[in-house]
Amino acid sequence: MTAVADTATAAKVRRLVLTMAPRPSTLEDTKRLIEDLGFDSLRLMELTVVLERTFDLPRYRPEQLIGVRRVREVIALVSGTMAEGSPS
Repeated sequence: MTAVADTATAAKVRRLVLTMAPRPSTLEDTKRLIEDLGFDSLRLMELTVVLERTFDLPRYRPEQLIGVRRVREVIALVSGTMAEGSPS
């Protein structure tokens, strides 16, 4: 995956997170999903489904989502999953 694709993916993830955030604010990669943006468990599940559908990703297992607490970690998760699925 190219740097341009990574930048485009990151920007799209940021837009989705901001759109779905119960308490939208300036979106920085260090913002915490729960504490800063107001996500609860149901809204986090909805975000996961939207990301899976938007980026045509396989369903995430719960253990893959452990530790994903900040916007930058959501970006890393999506980018990493996309990189795993692309042919070498």
